[in-house]
Amino acid sequence: MTEKTKLISPRLPRGFEDRTPGDIAAVGRMIDTIRKVYERYGFDPVETPLFEFTETLGKFLPDTDRPNAGVFSLQDDDEQWMSLRYDLTAPLARFFAENFETLPKPYRSYRQGYVFRNEKPGPGRFRQFMQFDADTVGAPGPEADAEMCMMMADVMDALGLGGKYVVRVNNRKVLDGVLEAAGVSSVEQKLTVLRAVDKLDKFGPEGVKLLLGAGRKDESGDFTKGAGLSDAQAAVVLDYIGGKPPAGNDGVTELEAMQTLFDAAGYGPEKIKIDPSVVRGLEYYTGPVFEIELTFKVQNEKGQDVVFGSVGGGGRYDGLVSRFRREPVPATGFSIGVSRLANALKLTGNLGSDEPVGPVVVLVMDKDQTARYQAMVSELRQAGIRAEMFLGSTKNFGKQVAYADKRNAPAVIIEGSQEREGGILQVKDLVAGKQAAQAITDNAEWKAARPGQFEIKREDLVAAIQKLLSEQ
Repeated sequence: MTEKTKLISPRLPRGFEDRTPGDIAAVGRMIDTIRKVYERYGFDPVETPLFEFTETLGKFLPDTDRPNAGVFSLQDDDEQWMSLRYDLTAPLARFFAENFETLPKPYRSYRQGYVFRNEKPGPGRFRQFMQFDADTVGAPGPEADAEMCMMMADVMDALGLGGKYVVRVNNRKVLDGVLEAAGVSSVEQKLTVLRAVDKLDKFGPEGVKLLLGAGRKDESGDFTKGAGLSDAQAAVVLDYIGGKPPAGNDGVTELEAMQTLFDAAGYGPEKIKIDPSVVRGLEYYTGPVFEIELTFKVQNEKGQDVVFGSVGGGGRYDGLVSRFRREPVPATGFSIGVSRLANALKLTGNLGSDEPVGPVVVLVMDKDQTARYQAMVSELRQAGIRAEMFLGSTKNFGKQVAYADKRNAPAVIIEGSQEREGGILQVKDLVAGKQAAQAITDNAEWKAARPGQFEIKREDLVAAIQKLLSEQ
């Protein structure tokens, strides 16, 4: 490389993140816990590709000649547009429709993987993030929706979040009935009313009343324009959030049926509760909607105590699969935001952040003896023990041990000329050495004590390391 050659700056694109071994291991344990609950409920895994044809992802994409707003898209050789999936549900709908004749119905599946949003990134808002979904396609009754809610409660309990969450449930049919009774017809006004209802926990009934009317000014003086409802119209909505659902509404009947199932299965209101303030997807959901809210408090960027909030949600979406087939296909599902849930578990001490145990490292004391060292590594690996021979260029003993420390190795194996002649090995227990280091402050005393180091016969290598690892 010449002096004039410009070096590339190693930069991570905004909205993306690198994951370290500790992060991967911790999230892997969390995902494994979720998976076991899903499988206990009879759900099976399926995996769809990261790319789908853009038309497959549906009406929730912008209708433009180059559909790159909100999603990441590219044109194939045959000029067909493909996009990175932005959720795991639209690909499932395509998969179910494409394999309709062979799949069991109802079809119960779970999917886990990355999704992509071509949006402006911000704090806690990424362009690539992981979701973990479960869906039942082909079951029309509220029993399937109730099962989703109970499964989510079981997931939270399995993750150690018992008493720190609630699964909140509502029904889009109820919300639609309230809007109709209030005489709200325009899509824009419906959205504004529903956003106001969604703020019930944050602002209380009085705050919602302001947002249903002219608008609300917050403590900073910022003004949020309201829905512009009359007092009579607003009264209908306020009666609803006060506990008076519309009479003769199918959504109310479905919620009552779900509540009966919750009661029968022993899921009390501390785990699952009907909540009129739950609002999700105006054009997406067609029946019951639900979300998991974590109820413990955290501090926001302003240092204020706030409830952690939602880590997942879902509901019934009977219209999505029907985009691919003429007959109606009912469906219900749930999506967990993996990164957000992992952050919650970290805050509650339920994630576990320990670095995974590294490999046993066989040090290279004499370069002309690498075949002997490689034989040791192979013996350990064949016994199911993570192991590696030091492959760096340094001959320095201390630097090789420092490398093993950085790898979080449980031990190093030492064979110099004296050990080789005596048919022995030195094993340095790095875990015990670190513990002893906290008690020994004098360097000379440290060298004399050689804490954690012991001698074994060469033929006892595997048995000695197995014993050491079990004790650690």
